[in-house]
Amino acid sequence: MKYNKIIPCLDTKDGRVVKGVSFTDLKDISDPVEIAEYYSKSGADELVFLDITATTEGRKTLLDVLRKTAEKVTIPLTVGGGITCIEEAEAVFEAGADKIGVNSAAVKRPELINELSEKFGKEKVVSAIDGKRKDNKFFVCVKGGTEVTGIDAVEWAAECEKRGAGEILLTSFDADGTKKGYDIEMTKAIADAVKIPVTASGGAGSLEHIYEALTKGGAQNALVASLFHFKELSVKQVKEYLNKRGVSVDMTMYPN
Repeated sequence: MKYNKIIPCLDTKDGRVVKGVSFTDLKDISDPVEIAEYYSKSGADELVFLDITATTEGRKTLLDVLRKTAEKVTIPLTVGGGITCIEEAEAVFEAGADKIGVNSAAVKRPELINELSEKFGKEKVVSAIDGKRKDNKFFVCVKGGTEVTGIDAVEWAAECEKRGAGEILLTSFDADGTKKGYDIEMTKAIADAVKIPVTASGGAGSLEHIYEALTKGGAQNALVASLFHFKELSVKQVKEYLNKRGVSVDMTMYPN
């Protein structure tokens, strides 16, 4: 049975989990190893580990932090940030990742998605898309949200699928960290444009927001950061709410 997944996100900078608004004003949250272990034990379906300044700082993912984090989790771990080639992807997998996410490097050289998919299998390749609204359209952002391209986000998602991506991780630059809700219109547009799973990210501020992303937005999965990091909600509370409203979630960790 396929479930809608609830996925905590660990945005990391300098080896620490941070959280900001629209990728700025970053606040220190926790040690990634400790918080990853907590989420792994709390019923999360997967974890996303993003080294959010790797690309803008022109460096690779912090493998030592990733390795220690991966040792503490028993659920799938998707890792993104600074991956630009097969060799770097191999190093991330060797450090404990189950899937890799690529954004800026793939926008710059789309063939990277083909290469990664052919080497590791599409189920291990996630195309991360940071989308921003402009003139009632959705455009791709790169370099940690610091640069808005002229690339249509919906068309890019479809191309990523054709090139071999197995999933889309869609983050709304405008909604990120605001807790005012996911960008349902953008999520729905991209979910309708592809057949692979779409994970909605950016803006979760309530149980209703998460429900809307998985229903009106057409996303298969919901990424959550602030609500979990600041302990406003737990994974269990989210899943119980969704379960009661008829959304298919994995409740096996919470027997009745």
